[in-house]
Amino acid sequence: MAENKRIDEKTGTQTVGHEWDGIEELDTPMPRWWLVTFYATIVFAIGYCIAYPAWPLVSRATAGVLGWTSHGDLDREMKGEQVRRRPIMRALAVTPIESLPANPQLLAAAEEGGRSAFKVHCAACHGAGAAGSKGYPNLNDDDWLWGGTLTDIQQTLIHGIRQPGDDDTRQSQMPAFGRDGVLTPEQVQDAVSYVRYISHQEGGSQSAMRGRELFAANCAVCHGEKGEGNRTVGAPRLNDSIWLYGGDRDSLTDTITNAHGGIMPAWGKQLDPLTIKMLAAYVHSLGGGESSAPVNVGDTSGKPAAAPGATGK
Repeated sequence: MAENKRIDEKTGTQTVGHEWDGIEELDTPMPRWWLVTFYATIVFAIGYCIAYPAWPLVSRATAGVLGWTSHGDLDREMKGEQVRRRPIMRALAVTPIESLPANPQLLAAAEEGGRSAFKVHCAACHGAGAAGSKGYPNLNDDDWLWGGTLTDIQQTLIHGIRQPGDDDTRQSQMPAFGRDGVLTPEQVQDAVSYVRYISHQEGGSQSAMRGRELFAANCAVCHGEKGEGNRTVGAPRLNDSIWLYGGDRDSLTDTITNAHGGIMPAWGKQLDPLTIKMLAAYVHSLGGGESSAPVNVGDTSGKPAAAPGATGK
């Protein structure tokens, strides 16, 4: 490589003086518009660093002479939204929950607010779509353990399920029939057969017929003679196809042998009454919640979605 700067005859542009196997490089100046743009970006960057937060420090960035921050912008937007929503939030706060269906605008606002609260406080257990999983109730189905009216759901949310020290908490307890020796392993299997029979999963086998007597003696007092459930004691229906811990033989064997008892926080100790009211309205809306009229718990038709922690078996 030789270095020999000269003026290129064809272009009239000076070369940079480098040559590789007869190939030379022209020292062509940058276009003026490009240089102007480049210098303008430098000036803009300096101005931006002075006006806005830019240089990172140990615990924060430089503040900038304008005092602008994205947090400040968000705070102003949130305050503006609070001012806009204040009248409807006040109306929601003073309206009894059972009166919300008579005011569609308030009910829609409550359901929308409850949707947001659900994502923050409930989705971790019940899922983003409230479909639940094994041991965590599906809130979209048609089983209710302690009732599905707006007031029932609100009560469940406020006092939770199996919360010690709260006299109004939802409380139920199934005996561990196998573990405590109330039933032998063979009798547990007969009881499983009968439960699967009344839930239309098996035919009327001899095991199921033996289980019928065991069910009448040990289970019907809570679950009802036909497995229709009892909301007074929080006993789930057993004659449908909705299961909290599973309806297959192994799952039912485990349930009858060891019993299950899930818990749910008493949200009344953590959330304000308005948020709980909106949560109740949202959960009530998921599967077509029940009206305030009394419901026959043995009816197999038209029962809407389950309350938090309230589904089944």
